[in-house]
Order: sequence, then structure tokens, then C-alpha cells
Amino acid sequence: MLAQCRASNSEVPRAPLQSILGELASMALKESEALVLRTYPLREADLLVTLFTRLEGKVRGVARSAMRSKRRFGGALEPLTLVRAYYDEKEGQELTRLDSCDVLESPMASEVSYARAVGLGHVAELLDELLPDREANDAVFRLTLTVLDAMRGPEIWLPVTYFDLWMTRLAGFLPEFSECMACGRPLNGSRAFYHALADGLMCGDDKRLASSELSAESRQLAAQMFRSPVESFGGEPWPKSKGADLRKFVMQILQRHIDKRLVTAGMLEKANF
Repeated sequence: MLAQCRASNSEVPRAPLQSILGELASMALKESEALVLRTYPLREADLLVTLFTRLEGKVRGVARSAMRSKRRFGGALEPLTLVRAYYDEKEGQELTRLDSCDVLESPMASEVSYARAVGLGHVAELLDELLPDREANDAVFRLTLTVLDAMRGPEIWLPVTYFDLWMTRLAGFLPEFSECMACGRPLNGSRAFYHALADGLMCGDDKRLASSELSAESRQLAAQMFRSPVESFGGEPWPKSKGADLRKFVMQILQRHIDKRLVTAGMLEKANF
């Protein structure tokens, strides 16, 4: 009887150990939509990748042999590519292991002019510098997808203005536009000023030396942007001069809070496109 059992057991097909381990590993992988923010060479063929995932917010991980494996990462690690990322992590380790990425949408699918490249770089840099690690933020994720869609055309200043304004608001840094931060006087219908070392707006009586003016037109534009999606502004011409004071105002706030000057902010400031 025992011999028969042994014979029967020997006839049961056994899956190769490597296959079983592979299945267990795949079961442990996390899966999330993600935007690639930055990549850095790490070792001979590895990349250090910063992802903004929908599941867990900003995640940093190592893509082993990414510069060799077209099957796992081919074309997926370009900045601001929307991917479905598969990754796992070990307790106590800061970096995840990025297993593979499937491309869902790529900015390289349409022509990337210099102006568009600077705009895309600005979105990626601001997300990377402003977002905390491991903190999901679906509002920022949806905003970014909307702005990237608006950036497919030749227009750059509209989506950049919209993105910076909304990021300042979603981060909780945007001050009240309707009253003076010093005296509380209503600013509706009055001139308003801002200073590089203060978040709020001031009336003419309380403005500091070397203050700049935020025009009534730009304050009205901000109010419209908070009420309307970015695509609703698409039919209007948007030269660099439009909303320039609004962009300067919110960028000063953002850079003061992250305590760093953004490289792309300087590029946009000097741009003549």
C-alpha cells in the first residue's frame, strides 16, 4: 500500500521551483498608475527612478538593468510618461524595487518643441520638489494629467499658469486675494501689491519697499481658473505677458516654502517663446 502511494505521488507533476517563486513574487507586487518624474544613473545599467504614483504618492525605486531591458522598461522611463508601475518593497528599506512599467501615455507621442520641453520639465520639477514622499494626492494627480493634456499643443503659458496657481492652492500656500494681509482692508476694486518675503497681498498704504503689483486683471484671471477647467481657456491667445505677474506671485510663494529656486522657473523667466 505504501509503495503504491509512493508511486502515485511520484507521478504527480510538480511545477519548477523557479516558476513557483516567480508567481509568489508577482503576487507581492504593488500596481499603480504613475507619472515618471526623474531618473538618475545608479550603477552600470540600473536607474534610480522617482515616480508620482496614484496609490502612494511619490515613490523612489531602483529599476535593475533598466538601460538594458527593453521588455520591462522600453520607453517607459521618459519624464512625465504615464505608466502602470509594478513594484515591491521590503520593510525598513527606503527604496522600492521597480519590477516593470507599461506605457499608458507618453509625451513623446507628439512633437516636443523647446518650449514644450521646458514646460514639461517645470511640471516634473515642481512635483518632485513640492510633494512629500509616500503621501497619496489624487487631486494633484488629476490636475497634472489635465495640464499635461493641455500641453500637447503649442501653447505653454496657459497650462503653466494654471498648474502653478492650482499647485499653490492645493499645497495650502495660497493667501486670500480679497483683503490686505496687514490691515484687512478689502482689495476688491483697489490696487494690490506683493513682496518676495511675504505670502499675502497688501494695499497701497501697507505695501513694503520693493513690492510688485498684482493687477486686477490677473486677480480676476485667478478667480476664473479656480472656477473653470484648463481646457475652457483654450481658444484664447496666451502670450508670455498674460498672467506674468500672477505666475511671479505664486512662484515666489512656492519657492519660499520649498526653500529652493527651481531651475525651470529661471528658464521660463528668461524664455522668449
